Amino acid sequence: MENILILSPHTDDAELGCGGTISKFQREGKNILWLAFSTASESLPSHLAPDTLKNEFTGVARHLGLKENQFRTYDYKVRKLKESRQEILEELVKVGKEFNPDLVIGPSLNDYHQDHQVISNEMIRAFKTKASILCYELPWNHIEFKTQFFVQLNEDDIRMKQEMLTFYESQVVVNRHYFTEDFVRGIACTRGTQINTKYAEAFEVIRWRL
Repeated sequence: MENILILSPHTDDAELGCGGTISKFQREGKNILWLAFSTASESLPSHLAPDTLKNEFTGVARHLGLKENQFRTYDYKVRKLKESRQEILEELVKVGKEFNPDLVIGPSLNDYHQDHQVISNEMIRAFKTKASILCYELPWNHIEFKTQFFVQLNEDDIRMKQEMLTFYESQVVVNRHYFTEDFVRGIACTRGTQINTKYAEAFEVIRWRL
């Protein structure tokens, strides 16, 4: 698993769902490509610049140590990705041919956010015969989540995940509790307990190729 493709419906989703795992992949020298499909400019408070979330995501990627060609943002309208499903699918197919991922990580099929459902479904359409596919956990969007696959994390990964989230000042100031250190460490400890280690992140398995 050398080429890792990360999919974020919005700029902060993958950090929340698998930020520790992304940190681990980067620490291990994996070849990462990270796509964020909406910068959600329409949902920002009026006093913030429209590119606020795009700039925050760029700050995260650079802090992680990614090069400019390892992350991309798109300008699909928040909560309206369904209107661009075919265009998103074609972009994923194009990226797949260019990047040839071994592993694709995106939102869960059990995620009830409308934009997340689009990315999850188009991810599977694009890569179901070409790569292993895992889905990350965003508990506030799930009724159920199958913890089928775990990634063991260390203290550095958890600290990096928290640091990544602090770049999203536009979200921290509105007191989203899942951006707090208590939440990040709490869910990592819970998932770690399930595999007899201190910290972990859990995933659903769509496809696994060896």
